Amino acid sequence: MFNAKKVKDECVNWIRDFFEENGKGCNAIVGISGGKDSSIVAALCVEALGKDRVIGVLMPCGEQSDIDMAKLLVSHLGIKHYVVNIKDAVEGLTNSIPFDLSPQSRTNLPPRIRMSTLYAVSQSHNGRVANTCNLSEDWVGYSTRYGDAAGDFSPCSHLTVAEMKEIGTLLGLPDVLVHKVPIDGLCGKTDEENLGFTYAELDRYIRTGEIDDLEKKEKIDRLHKINQFKLELMPAFEPEIEY
Repeated sequence: MFNAKKVKDECVNWIRDFFEENGKGCNAIVGISGGKDSSIVAALCVEALGKDRVIGVLMPCGEQSDIDMAKLLVSHLGIKHYVVNIKDAVEGLTNSIPFDLSPQSRTNLPPRIRMSTLYAVSQSHNGRVANTCNLSEDWVGYSTRYGDAAGDFSPCSHLTVAEMKEIGTLLGLPDVLVHKVPIDGLCGKTDEENLGFTYAELDRYIRTGEIDDLEKKEKIDRLHKINQFKLELMPAFEPEIEY
Protein backbone atom coordinates (compact mmCIF):
# COMPACT_ATOMS: atom_id res chain seq x y z
CA MET A 1 0.00 0.00 0.00
CA PHE A 2 1.10 3.56 -0.71
CA ASN A 3 2.22 5.29 2.49
CA ALA A 4 1.35 8.90 1.70
CA LYS A 5 2.61 10.26 5.04
CA LYS A 6 6.03 8.60 4.66
CA VAL A 7 6.46 9.72 1.06
CA LYS A 8 5.28 13.25 1.81
CA ASP A 9 7.73 13.62 4.68
CA GLU A 10 10.58 12.20 2.59
CA CYS A 11 9.73 14.58 -0.27
CA VAL A 12 9.72 17.58 2.05
CA ASN A 13 13.15 16.59 3.35
CA TRP A 14 14.37 16.06 -0.21
CA ILE A 15 13.31 19.62 -1.13
CA ARG A 16 15.14 20.98 1.91
CA ASP A 17 18.27 19.04 0.97
CA PHE A 18 18.08 20.27 -2.62
CA PHE A 19 17.98 23.90 -1.54
CA GLU A 20 20.70 23.37 1.04
CA GLU A 21 22.99 22.01 -1.69
CA ASN A 22 21.81 23.99 -4.72
CA GLY A 23 20.64 27.34 -3.48
CA LYS A 24 20.89 27.94 0.25
CA GLY A 25 18.44 30.70 1.09
CA CYS A 26 16.91 30.70 -2.41
CA ASN A 27 13.18 30.83 -3.12
CA ALA A 28 11.05 28.19 -4.79
CA ILE A 29 9.32 29.56 -7.91
CA VAL A 30 6.16 27.65 -8.83
CA GLY A 31 3.94 28.18 -11.85
CA ILE A 32 0.40 28.01 -10.48
CA SER A 33 -2.17 26.70 -12.96
CA GLY A 34 -5.02 25.97 -10.57
CA GLY A 35 -4.63 22.21 -11.01
CA LYS A 36 -3.63 19.59 -8.48
CA ASP A 37 0.01 19.19 -9.51
CA SER A 38 1.12 22.81 -9.13
CA SER A 39 -1.00 23.09 -5.98
CA ILE A 40 0.64 20.05 -4.39
CA VAL A 41 4.17 21.08 -5.40
CA ALA A 42 3.61 24.57 -3.99
CA ALA A 43 2.26 23.12 -0.74
CA LEU A 44 5.24 20.76 -0.44
CA CYS A 45 7.61 23.69 -0.94
CA VAL A 46 5.79 25.72 1.72
CA GLU A 47 6.14 22.87 4.21
CA ALA A 48 9.80 22.43 3.31
CA LEU A 49 10.91 26.06 3.14
CA GLY A 50 8.19 28.17 4.73
CA LYS A 51 5.68 30.34 2.90
CA ASP A 52 8.03 33.32 2.76
CA ARG A 53 10.36 31.40 0.44
CA VAL A 54 7.75 30.25 -2.07
CA ILE A 55 6.58 32.49 -4.92
CA GLY A 56 3.66 31.54 -7.12
CA VAL A 57 3.36 32.76 -10.70
CA LEU A 58 -0.06 32.77 -12.37
CA MET A 59 0.23 32.92 -16.15
CA PRO A 60 -3.10 33.17 -17.97
CA CYS A 61 -3.08 33.55 -21.74
CA GLY A 62 -5.82 36.15 -22.10
CA GLU A 63 -8.85 34.91 -20.18
CA GLN A 64 -8.40 31.76 -18.06
CA SER A 65 -11.69 30.18 -17.06
CA ASP A 66 -10.30 28.56 -13.91
CA ILE A 67 -7.99 31.36 -12.76
CA ASP A 68 -10.03 31.47 -9.55
CA MET A 69 -8.59 28.05 -8.66
CA ALA A 70 -5.05 29.41 -8.92
CA LYS A 71 -6.00 32.40 -6.79
CA LEU A 72 -7.60 30.06 -4.25
CA LEU A 73 -4.33 28.14 -3.96
CA VAL A 74 -2.06 31.15 -3.35
CA SER A 75 -4.58 32.53 -0.86
CA HIS A 76 -4.84 29.19 0.94
CA LEU A 77 -1.05 28.88 1.24
CA GLY A 78 -0.53 32.57 1.96
CA ILE A 79 2.32 32.87 -0.52
CA LYS A 80 3.52 35.87 -2.49
CA HIS A 81 2.45 35.70 -6.12
CA TYR A 82 2.55 37.49 -9.44
CA VAL A 83 0.07 37.43 -12.30
CA VAL A 84 1.75 37.59 -15.70
CA ASN A 85 -0.58 37.47 -18.69
CA ILE A 86 1.34 35.89 -21.57
CA LYS A 87 -1.20 36.67 -24.31
CA ASP A 88 0.79 39.55 -25.84
CA ALA A 89 3.98 37.49 -25.84
CA VAL A 90 2.29 34.52 -27.51
CA GLU A 91 0.58 36.67 -30.13
CA GLY A 92 3.70 38.76 -30.71
CA LEU A 93 5.86 35.72 -31.38
CA THR A 94 3.17 34.00 -33.45
CA ASN A 95 2.73 37.10 -35.62
CA SER A 96 6.49 37.53 -36.02
CA ILE A 97 7.13 34.04 -37.36
CA PRO A 98 6.94 34.26 -41.19
CA PHE A 99 4.82 31.16 -41.73
CA ASP A 100 1.76 29.47 -40.30
CA LEU A 101 2.60 27.48 -37.21
CA SER A 102 1.51 23.86 -37.08
CA PRO A 103 -1.30 23.03 -34.62
CA GLN A 104 1.21 21.31 -32.35
CA SER A 105 3.51 24.35 -32.41
CA ARG A 106 0.60 26.61 -31.47
CA THR A 107 -0.34 24.27 -28.63
CA ASN A 108 3.18 24.08 -27.20
CA LEU A 109 4.15 27.73 -27.56
CA PRO A 110 2.29 29.01 -24.45
CA PRO A 111 3.87 26.48 -22.02
CA ARG A 112 7.32 27.33 -23.38
CA ILE A 113 6.67 31.04 -22.89
CA ARG A 114 5.40 30.27 -19.40
CA MET A 115 8.67 28.52 -18.58
CA SER A 116 10.61 31.54 -19.88
CA THR A 117 8.47 33.67 -17.59
CA LEU A 118 9.22 31.45 -14.59
CA TYR A 119 12.95 31.72 -15.20
CA ALA A 120 12.68 35.50 -15.55
CA VAL A 121 10.93 35.65 -12.18
CA SER A 122 13.39 33.18 -10.71
CA GLN A 123 16.53 35.05 -11.75
CA SER A 124 15.08 38.28 -10.41
CA HIS A 125 14.09 36.76 -7.05
CA ASN A 126 17.02 34.50 -6.15
CA GLY A 127 14.97 31.48 -7.12
CA ARG A 128 14.91 27.88 -8.26
CA VAL A 129 12.10 26.81 -10.61
CA ALA A 130 9.94 23.89 -9.55
CA ASN A 131 8.95 21.28 -12.11
CA THR A 132 5.34 20.23 -11.45
CA CYS A 133 5.04 17.10 -13.62
CA ASN A 134 3.92 13.75 -12.23
CA LEU A 135 4.91 10.21 -13.24
CA SER A 136 1.65 9.44 -15.03
CA GLU A 137 1.96 12.42 -17.38
CA ASP A 138 5.67 11.85 -17.95
CA TRP A 139 5.08 8.16 -18.70
CA VAL A 140 3.07 8.97 -21.82
CA GLY A 141 4.77 12.23 -22.74
CA TYR A 142 1.89 14.44 -21.68
CA SER A 143 4.07 17.50 -21.20
CA THR A 144 5.85 20.09 -23.33
CA ARG A 145 9.60 19.71 -23.71
CA TYR A 146 11.30 22.89 -22.45
CA GLY A 147 7.85 23.99 -21.28
CA ASP A 148 6.18 22.47 -18.23
CA ALA A 149 8.64 19.55 -18.47
CA ALA A 150 11.51 21.88 -17.51
CA GLY A 151 12.64 23.11 -14.10
CA ASP A 152 15.47 23.05 -11.58
CA PHE A 153 14.02 20.45 -9.22
CA SER A 154 11.15 17.98 -9.51
CA PRO A 155 9.44 16.84 -6.31
CA CYS A 156 6.70 14.70 -7.88
CA SER A 157 7.91 13.22 -11.16
CA HIS A 158 8.05 9.76 -9.60
CA LEU A 159 4.51 9.89 -8.19
CA THR A 160 1.37 8.80 -10.05
CA VAL A 161 -1.80 10.88 -10.21
CA ALA A 162 -3.49 8.67 -7.59
CA GLU A 163 -0.51 9.03 -5.26
CA MET A 164 -0.44 12.79 -5.80
CA LYS A 165 -4.08 13.03 -4.78
CA GLU A 166 -3.39 11.19 -1.52
CA ILE A 167 -0.53 13.56 -0.72
CA GLY A 168 -2.63 16.59 -1.65
CA THR A 169 -5.32 15.50 0.79
CA LEU A 170 -2.71 14.88 3.48
CA LEU A 171 -1.33 18.40 2.94
CA GLY A 172 -4.78 19.83 3.73
CA LEU A 173 -5.37 21.41 0.34
CA PRO A 174 -8.94 22.31 -0.61
CA ASP A 175 -10.67 19.27 -2.09
CA VAL A 176 -11.64 21.22 -5.20
CA LEU A 177 -7.95 21.61 -6.05
CA VAL A 178 -6.91 18.04 -5.34
CA HIS A 179 -9.75 16.43 -7.27
CA LYS A 180 -10.25 19.00 -10.02
CA VAL A 181 -10.70 17.36 -13.43
CA PRO A 182 -7.31 17.76 -15.14
CA ILE A 183 -7.45 20.00 -18.20
CA ASP A 184 -4.29 21.10 -19.99
CA GLY A 185 -5.71 24.58 -20.62
CA LEU A 186 -4.46 24.51 -24.20
CA CYS A 187 -7.01 22.73 -26.38
CA GLY A 188 -10.19 22.77 -24.27
CA LYS A 189 -10.30 19.00 -23.64
CA THR A 190 -9.63 17.09 -20.44
CA ASP A 191 -6.39 15.14 -20.16
CA GLU A 192 -8.22 11.84 -20.28
CA GLU A 193 -10.17 12.83 -23.39
CA ASN A 194 -6.90 13.66 -25.12
CA LEU A 195 -5.14 10.51 -23.97
CA GLY A 196 -7.91 8.01 -24.68
CA PHE A 197 -7.63 6.29 -21.28
CA THR A 198 -8.11 7.26 -17.65
CA TYR A 199 -5.39 8.10 -15.19
CA ALA A 200 -6.72 5.31 -12.98
CA GLU A 201 -6.07 2.82 -15.78
CA LEU A 202 -2.66 4.31 -16.48
CA ASP A 203 -1.62 4.41 -12.80
CA ARG A 204 -2.61 0.77 -12.30
CA TYR A 205 -0.63 -0.25 -15.37
CA ILE A 206 2.45 1.71 -14.28
CA ARG A 207 2.50 0.25 -10.77
CA THR A 208 1.29 -3.32 -11.40
CA GLY A 209 1.62 -3.98 -15.11
CA GLU A 210 -2.07 -4.89 -15.16
CA ILE A 211 -4.59 -3.50 -17.66
CA ASP A 212 -7.86 -4.92 -18.96
CA ASP A 213 -8.05 -3.25 -22.37
CA LEU A 214 -5.30 -4.46 -24.71
CA GLU A 215 -5.87 -1.60 -27.15
CA LYS A 216 -5.23 0.89 -24.35
CA LYS A 217 -2.15 -1.09 -23.31
CA GLU A 218 -0.76 -0.83 -26.85
CA LYS A 219 -1.45 2.91 -26.91
CA ILE A 220 0.23 3.48 -23.53
CA ASP A 221 3.25 1.41 -24.56
CA ARG A 222 3.56 3.31 -27.85
CA LEU A 223 3.30 6.72 -26.17
CA HIS A 224 5.81 5.70 -23.53
CA LYS A 225 8.31 4.53 -26.14
CA ILE A 226 8.12 7.52 -28.48
CA ASN A 227 8.29 10.04 -25.63
CA GLN A 228 11.23 8.54 -23.73
CA PHE A 229 13.55 11.18 -25.17
CA LYS A 230 11.76 13.87 -23.14
CA LEU A 231 13.00 12.30 -19.91
CA GLU A 232 16.62 11.92 -20.94
CA LEU A 233 19.49 14.36 -21.07
CA MET A 234 20.15 15.93 -24.45
CA PRO A 235 22.50 13.67 -26.42
CA ALA A 236 25.94 15.22 -26.78
CA PHE A 237 28.78 14.18 -29.04
CA GLU A 238 31.93 13.27 -27.11
CA PRO A 239 34.95 13.37 -29.38
CA GLU A 240 38.07 11.34 -28.70
CA ILE A 241 40.71 14.04 -28.66
CA GLU A 242 44.40 13.47 -28.27
CA TYR A 243 47.04 16.13 -27.77
